[in-house]
Amino acid sequence: MITNNRLDKSFGAVGSSAGIFVFIAGLILTCLYFSASILVLVGAFVGFTHSSTLVDYSRKRVKFSNNLFGILRTGKWMPIEPSMKLGIRELNQTQRAYSRGNRPLDIAQKDFRLMLYDPENKEIMAIKKTESPDAAKTELELESKRLGLSCI
Repeated sequence: MITNNRLDKSFGAVGSSAGIFVFIAGLILTCLYFSASILVLVGAFVGFTHSSTLVDYSRKRVKFSNNLFGILRTGKWMPIEPSMKLGIRELNQTQRAYSRGNRPLDIAQKDFRLMLYDPENKEIMAIKKTESPDAAKTELELESKRLGLSCI
């Protein structure tokens, strides 16, 4: 069984919504001008590109991928070894955009990620994203049982 855990939008919330707007505008303008298909490609790339993690429980392997245009997966599979560990990490991200009046608009995101660690307790990659610490603890227990790994 393979699960796909979506993590982040590659260009942030503002870039993603702007990319979707350019994509829709390009679709409309393509009816009039064929050269507007460039807008469709650029908008689809910016609007739909995101990162995710695939976890294969039956083969005990994991893959971090960037999904270009939302469908083309990049990355390679990494086997999960019994000496690896799972842990929780709190992540605070702030993205800044500027309005037309040159006023900053800060978008703060706080989430908790299940992280895969090597035997020396160095982070390898994020496995799953949750919104609360309680949900992260329950997911940590569930994933550690599924993958047969110890917790930090």
